[in-house]
Amino acid sequence: MRATLISAALLSVAVSATASAQLGSYNPPPGPQGTFAIKNAHIFPVSGPEIANGTVVISGGKIQAIGANAAIPAGAQVIDGTGLNVYPGMMDAGTSMGLSEIPQGAASTVDISEIGSFNPNAQAIYGINPHSAHVGVARVVGITHVISRPTGGIISGQAALINLAGFTVPAMTVVPRMAMVIELPGSGRGGRGGGAAAFLAAQGGQNAQAQAQLRTRQLDSLRQLLRDADAYGKAVDAYAKDKTVPRPKHDAVLESLVPAVRGQQEVMFPADRAADIRAAVAFAEEMKLKPIIVGGRDAPEVAAYLKQHDVPVVFGSVLQIPGREDDPYDINYSAPAKLAAAGVKFAITSGDCCSEVRNLPSVAGMASAFGLSKSDALKAVTLGPAEIFGVSDKLGSLDVGKIANIVVTDGDMLEAKTNTRYLFIDGRMVPLDTKHTQMYELFKGKPLTP
Repeated sequence: MRATLISAALLSVAVSATASAQLGSYNPPPGPQGTFAIKNAHIFPVSGPEIANGTVVISGGKIQAIGANAAIPAGAQVIDGTGLNVYPGMMDAGTSMGLSEIPQGAASTVDISEIGSFNPNAQAIYGINPHSAHVGVARVVGITHVISRPTGGIISGQAALINLAGFTVPAMTVVPRMAMVIELPGSGRGGRGGGAAAFLAAQGGQNAQAQAQLRTRQLDSLRQLLRDADAYGKAVDAYAKDKTVPRPKHDAVLESLVPAVRGQQEVMFPADRAADIRAAVAFAEEMKLKPIIVGGRDAPEVAAYLKQHDVPVVFGSVLQIPGREDDPYDINYSAPAKLAAAGVKFAITSGDCCSEVRNLPSVAGMASAFGLSKSDALKAVTLGPAEIFGVSDKLGSLDVGKIANIVVTDGDMLEAKTNTRYLFIDGRMVPLDTKHTQMYELFKGKPLTP
């Protein structure tokens, strides 16, 4: 019996290995951290002026040297960058990468939200699928790291900052609890699109009154939960200092909110309509939270308000069609340029959960075509989001000591026709194979008819 089981197991492994050899991996693993030198390249540090002909040295997963005269260490693997451009990897700060594979018709592949209205202890990092096919096609265009956030409810949970390379989630993790996600109930007033809340408000009478009462109850519950978290944190601190005081009963929900209510963790507020953006900023100020507006379709309309309160925006509506009949065709294309002119801190996101994250370079390129300078467009997908989320000491630009998330291209990284020639994540060279290239090779040359 034992021999039979062993034989069956070996056969299973052999079949699995054969299938893997035929199809390969959607996300081939990166190589080991080593010492690399990219020389004779046009370098775009983002944090400083361009270097027309310079060298970038990578070692131990970090950038060790950069400049026109940077010395190449003995034994380094040298890449001739003649005719190539070197950029910091892009960051999409508005995704749910790895939490949803097939959003329609395959519920078991979707792990993007939890049941209930208040789930601050839900952490996106525990739901990430490192083998998602979306990872490979996003990183091959130069997106090396993303913020993946949960959705649903009022407090959705905590977003994670991950690198787009690694066989396991721990290998991908940069900051596991990057930000709390709070989606306030809609005000039902003003703005474009309207939605269900606006529809109910427009009906007048009992519908509008019921909607207003529901929103008030939800906001009151949220306020109370945040105040309870603040009190819980103080009680824990008091017990840590003096063991004679009563020890507070452990509460995972309240504990998870303590960094947010103390201003130690950013809070992402998904909001598109002008009224909802204002409401989010006002609520954050009332509760002493550190807000980041995500989506922000109408942000240019309240740009002065955002600037006054120093609230950044992760703008995700560049490619959306106009929401009102009298809107100009380019109202969303030109929105980032308007935010920049108003002095609002902003980043650009693809505005997509998963599969279309790969369009981030084109989204930023479109903003550049409609008034945003090329340098600001590049910053909006590199250093800009890193600054907004407080990780610019690790990512976002080509500076000594930062994580070596580096993209080497044969043209402008924000141009659709540009190809990635070399890709480094965490100082590891990443293969450029993806599900798309694998499917191309699999079906290349096949007849169109049986």
